[in-house]
Amino acid sequence: MVSASVLMSGPEKGVKRIKCVMTEQVMVSFFQVNIQLYGRLSPVPYNTLATTILSTQLLTNSANIEALASNTQILTSVPQELTPDNITTAAQIVQTLLVSSNVTENVRLAAVATVSQLLSANETDDTKQNNATLGLTVTLDNLSVSLSLSLNTSASQVVQPNLVVQSAQIPAVNTQGVQFTSFSGTAGTFSANRIELNVNTPSVVVNEGSIPEALIFVRFPKEAAVERATPSNVSLGFVLYQNDRFFRSRRYKRQRATIRVLSGTVQGPLVPQHLEMMFRPQMINGTSLYEFACVFWNYELNDWSTDGCSKGNTSDGFLRCFCNHTTNFAALWSFRENYEYAQALDWISTIGLCLSIAGLVVTIVHHLEYNFCKFSGDSKGSVKARVVLLCIYITLLAFIITFLSGVRNYSRQYEISTVPDRETNTVLLSEEYVEPDTGPCTAVTALLHFFLLASFLWNCVYGTQLVLLLRSLHSSLPPYWTKLSHAVGWGIPAVVTAITLAITYRADDPLGYRQEEFCWLAALDKAKRFDYRKPMFWGFLLPVGLILIYNIVLLVLTSMTTCKTNKNLQSTKHLSLRKKVLISFSVAVLLGLSWILGYLVLVTSGQPHLVFSIIFCICTTTQPRTPSFRKNVSLSLQRLTEVNNELHGRTYHLWKNLKSMSTSETYRDLKDQFSKSLRR
Repeated sequence: MVSASVLMSGPEKGVKRIKCVMTEQVMVSFFQVNIQLYGRLSPVPYNTLATTILSTQLLTNSANIEALASNTQILTSVPQELTPDNITTAAQIVQTLLVSSNVTENVRLAAVATVSQLLSANETDDTKQNNATLGLTVTLDNLSVSLSLSLNTSASQVVQPNLVVQSAQIPAVNTQGVQFTSFSGTAGTFSANRIELNVNTPSVVVNEGSIPEALIFVRFPKEAAVERATPSNVSLGFVLYQNDRFFRSRRYKRQRATIRVLSGTVQGPLVPQHLEMMFRPQMINGTSLYEFACVFWNYELNDWSTDGCSKGNTSDGFLRCFCNHTTNFAALWSFRENYEYAQALDWISTIGLCLSIAGLVVTIVHHLEYNFCKFSGDSKGSVKARVVLLCIYITLLAFIITFLSGVRNYSRQYEISTVPDRETNTVLLSEEYVEPDTGPCTAVTALLHFFLLASFLWNCVYGTQLVLLLRSLHSSLPPYWTKLSHAVGWGIPAVVTAITLAITYRADDPLGYRQEEFCWLAALDKAKRFDYRKPMFWGFLLPVGLILIYNIVLLVLTSMTTCKTNKNLQSTKHLSLRKKVLISFSVAVLLGLSWILGYLVLVTSGQPHLVFSIIFCICTTTQPRTPSFRKNVSLSLQRLTEVNNELHGRTYHLWKNLKSMSTSETYRDLKDQFSKSLRR
């Protein structure tokens, strides 16, 4: 017995420290009572009691050892709820149980089952936990070699959903090679009927129609067979891990990829000539293999290493590795997203954008000619008011031209070869490969971001200017208005664009800033769901949303001013309700409020999506029409017609004089003859 200080916890009395005299049976009963009361042990008593057990090594009775192993398995049955301290203590208990001299087959089964459950626990960067679980891998390697020898059998195995321990005793005479294979199934877990051990084969053998998930072949040298005069056995052990959670690398960064680890250990008079391995990568939907590396776990470096390993081909979808030593092996691999690139704009969209460009060019020319040249002698305040509209037209024109010419990504990743390099075998740094930034797509994204934000902000400036003029009933603006309007209209978009670039853009990983499918701000996460941490939300949607809210307030103020009657005005002309509504609607379009429908287009689907899309297109293509604008457009078209006639020259209509019987023929212009007849 031993005197131990234990922390007890309960749902009512809290936590207290008691002094008690504990025997083996009391310790085991403590586990059982906690399981019955709470379903699992709370971290404090669990860890304290386990430390007492491990430090004193009291458990010598096989029944108590089996009870402890069984209870530990139960306590870790929900691995997602385990804390780092729970995992550390469970790993220490399992390690102590497996190296105990009184271990039984039931204890081994329960201990391996506990390890399998720990492989499903949440990954953390807790150093103590990682050291404890890494220590388990050494214990499992030793178990795999000694298991069949302790059971006095030629081969034995323990198979759990996330872990396989295979042990074999083979004769040293006439043994060419040993192959351990795990075949794939439908459940995604290991099963005993899909584990195969071939104790004497000259090369890798894979039956037709079968798909191995992981395979290791230990090749022994042929010349050593003659020297094996004394009959003896060779102990072989294999451990297959469902993932690499026990092998926490500081170099290789992994989030979504599943890396299986396969261990091979040989003890006896034979030294392996080489080891050949095959791994079938579990590809993620929408990705393809880019590169892989054949590695082993170096316990001195506490990380993956490629020393003594080389790569084979991957033509059949398997990653082949060759090594000249035994240890824990893995094939680190990287994938690349299979992007569905945006198609080229169809002819309807292209024609529509070209018409928009033509319309904006005509509008800008009219605006310059009518508002600046014709009325060049107007006051400075009047000129200030007209500059805002000109900036709106320019930003929209620049945005459409940039969109039409560059929104499609022409530097596409699928055009780059994805065949892994067999000559180079270096530890990968990440599971996902992203092509470094090439081409103009990032520049196009930044320009689109800037011009679209600028168009919204210039609409905001125009609305503010309109409210100031209407509510003050003056034709002049404040003296600081020009500098302020340009600071808002050009400065704020430039600052937002620069901040977005600085925070999210890296030359080696441009997809944090933009999308790959087309040149626009990144918006989706790896699962193709909208991510509020992406620049599309906080770099564009959030500022535009604030601008639209502000413009709604401006619209209300403008509508209140235009709809109410001023008693001081003596005009007898009254605006009808219809005209007032049209005025408010025109102001709403100028303020960019029709883009609220754009939000509804994004968040709806089916029939509502179609309806909002049609309304959105109608509202955003509405252009203000004034008599002066129509007159200038008509004059421009008339001038184009006159120029066209002058370029094509004069057309002659010929008439043959059949009355003349001479050999010569005379022709007259009928148009001239028709003119003479009219003068008569």
